[in-house]
Amino acid sequence: MEIKKPAVAGTLESSDLMVTVEPGSNGIELAISSSVMNQYGRQIKNTVLETLDRLEVRQAKVTVVDKGALDCTIKARVECAVFRSCDQSQKNIPWGGAIV
Repeated sequence: MEIKKPAVAGTLESSDLMVTVEPGSNGIELAISSSVMNQYGRQIKNTVLETLDRLEVRQAKVTVVDKGALDCTIKARVECAVFRSCDQSQKNIPWGGAIV
């Protein structure tokens, strides 16, 4: 999928995260800020990158502000932000189908 415009998904509440995606031109540029970075930073990064790969996103600037979200929440927020950025959030959303 091609990121067409900036989009955001999520909140800054405890156990959630906010994901921002923007068009990019140098592959995936990922910035992560997390209250549990020392313990789970590598897992957060892997989950975000795997989700982007499954959605076939190759060029994007992605910013993640994590407040202790579980992997399933990370996947859902990344998926939602990508769909919003591609104007697919209005109809025919393959929720869950793209992420197995």
